Amino acid sequence: MNKQDAAGPLTPRIDIAALDRLFDLEGRRVFIPGGYGAIGEAVAWGFARRGALVAVAGPSQNKAEAVVAQIAAAGGKACAMRLDARRPVQVAETVDRLVADWGGIDVLVNCVGIQREQGIMEVSEEVFDEIYETNLKSAMFLAQAVARHQIAAGKGGRHVHILSVRAQLALRGRGYSAYCATKGGLLMLVKQHAMELAPHNITVNGVAPTFIQSDRIRPHLEREKFRELILERNPLGRIGDPIEVVGQVIAFASPAGSYMTGQTVFIDGGVTASQ
Repeated sequence: MNKQDAAGPLTPRIDIAALDRLFDLEGRRVFIPGGYGAIGEAVAWGFARRGALVAVAGPSQNKAEAVVAQIAAAGGKACAMRLDARRPVQVAETVDRLVADWGGIDVLVNCVGIQREQGIMEVSEEVFDEIYETNLKSAMFLAQAVARHQIAAGKGGRHVHILSVRAQLALRGRGYSAYCATKGGLLMLVKQHAMELAPHNITVNGVAPTFIQSDRIRPHLEREKFRELILERNPLGRIGDPIEVVGQVIAFASPAGSYMTGQTVFIDGGVTASQ
């Protein structure tokens, strides 16, 4: 008998109980800045329906409260918080207040993001800075504020950032300089944060959708030629639903995602695979 045989098999037995818990989020404390947009609201509902405590945050207290009221009416546990994620001091204060109320934050899902379309010759410093502060700077300081508490607690954690296919693909004929630059920057921020937080058992990943059904993209879809272009270049031939983004977010945040970090998954009907 060799040493390996004496030590027993290297392959572990399948832990059936662990399999049953792969997508268990019961009691997880989830902070969702931007949680009342199309994707953000779907994410908030997704976590709440699986027993998580959900904090919906954004600059509009009324919109956050409206989502929370609906979740609560359906039996979920949620709270609303007013937050301008572009302001690092306000971010830190909001996170501190939430931790004081809940005792900690297990999961950050950053759904903050905007687009202001301007062609390269029309881009203004004001608009560029607004998009940078909203899409990239906010992600840095949301992650920092949450990670500070997670590291102190010593129990690990999960960070999930919502990106876009524009983190990898430019868009012909449209004014997307600031948006593409900030989403591309966020993709690298995910990788770097993953490396810095890995020693603390905090995973950091991104979910990058293409055009998803929402009021925000309605003006694009109402333009027949642009809608036809979107559908033609999408291998699945349709616009995605916000719910179709939620599954990957939950996978990253649940035990199923425990061995993934520094990754960005594209939810795009195959667009990035074919370009």
